[in-house]
Formats: sequence, C-alpha cells, structure tokens
Amino acid sequence: MSLEQIQAAIPHREPFLLLDEIVEQDDNRIVCRKQFTGEEFWYAGHYPDYPITPGVLLCEAAMQAGAVLLSGQVAEKPGAVPVATRANNVQFRAMVHPGDEISIEVELTERLADAFFMKARVKNTTTGKLACRFDFACTLTTKG
Repeated sequence: MSLEQIQAAIPHREPFLLLDEIVEQDDNRIVCRKQFTGEEFWYAGHYPDYPITPGVLLCEAAMQAGAVLLSGQVAEKPGAVPVATRANNVQFRAMVHPGDEISIEVELTERLADAFFMKARVKNTTTGKLACRFDFACTLTTKG
C-alpha cells in the first residue's frame, strides 16, 4: 500500500504520520514499515547526545497501523474514525535510533460493537530485536 493509500485510510499527516508503507494486510492482521531518517523533530530534544525514538511514538506507530487495519471496517460508518482508548501491558525491549527501520505487526483479536482490541509488536529490523509490544483498544468516534 502506498503512502497515498495510507493517507486515504487514516487522518494522520506529516510530521506525525509514522508509517511509510503497508507490507501485508488481511482482515485481522497488518504489517507496516517505517524508516527513521534522523531528521524527525524529536531527535533534537530526546537525548541530543544519544538520540533515541521515544517509546510512546513506537506505540503511536502501532496504533496508526491498527487504524489502517480498521479502515475497511470503519467504512460501514461514514465519518467515523478509530480513537485509542487504552494501552495495556506495554513493554519496551530495545531502543530504536536514527537511521533504524521498524516493522510493525498489529493483530485484531476481538471486536465488540464499536470497540476493537488489538495486539502490537514493533521490531527494530536494523538490529533484529523486538523494540516494543503491547495490547491496545480503539473505539469509533465521529469527526467533529
């Protein structure tokens, strides 16, 4: 899936769009990719002498991937967007540095009406290490 298709699926835009491409997707699972260049605004202030990607942004990237996954199901409710309502069991395992690439895998585990429950794994593909994993939930809300 191209960047244009990602932007058609979710409302996020630069400088806060944290997905470069969708590698694979089916009804209940998505795998995305993001390359960090080192030019992102947060590196200037997030440990300037040893820049690392903030863990909450790894979570945000996974939640954006989840939103793309849900975009087909949200189509049944025009004007609705998924909004994060919780993050549980968050574990940060390895750092992501400028120049690193991450792979984001999100699986939809359950749907209850307008609530969606997902599991996420963010892997630093540059080092091969698991950077972050967590469970999260989203609910549909109407824009405006």
